[in-house]
Amino acid sequence: MDIHRLGRLEYLPTFEAMQDFTAQRGAQSPDQLWVCEHPPVFTQGLAGKAEHLLLPGNIPVVASNRGGQVTYHGPGQVVAYPLIDLQRAGYYVKEYVFRLEEAVIRTLSELGATGHRVRGAPGIYVRLDDPFSHARLNPAQPDEDPFKGLGKIAALGIKVSRHCTYHGLALNVAMDLAPYSRINPCGYAGLPTVDLSTIGVSITWDEAADVLTRHLCALLTP
Repeated sequence: MDIHRLGRLEYLPTFEAMQDFTAQRGAQSPDQLWVCEHPPVFTQGLAGKAEHLLLPGNIPVVASNRGGQVTYHGPGQVVAYPLIDLQRAGYYVKEYVFRLEEAVIRTLSELGATGHRVRGAPGIYVRLDDPFSHARLNPAQPDEDPFKGLGKIAALGIKVSRHCTYHGLALNVAMDLAPYSRINPCGYAGLPTVDLSTIGVSITWDEAADVLTRHLCALLTP
């Protein structure tokens, strides 16, 4: 897999470049992993609903063809875009999503924190009262809030075209989290959003990017 550390890039040209790469790649094109961060931007997925954009203000809103609802990208967030030929890699979309989430869970574990999955809500979450607890989550009962006591630390949204992936995931490292209050993150009203800094993990963007990249490469390699 070719790894490209791209620095800070505007979202829309990056999105368009991923589309172009995917449209033009052939059977022998090497897979790539683009790692970057974006200036402040809200992105709407294909399932995005206008009512989840509460008060975008001066932050631009870009329509995207990834799955999911509205999310926020901004400085201090590691964004990873794996451009993978799943047919060649030998696994299906469901397993691909599992591997993306697992890379975040292993990244958090290496940093001392514990990441959790919530059924039906892609991304990774941490306990707000004790992000370093290794105890498993108790499954939410039908009448319970599945996000009770949790904060979202990584978002996930992908697109698959001709067996090839683009878009990807975003891990919050040390951000201004205020823009998340202007949206219902990923379509969930009142869902708390956290970063590594607020849960007590002190790490630079480059260090976090290195750890996440290493786990992504290990898990996504055929």
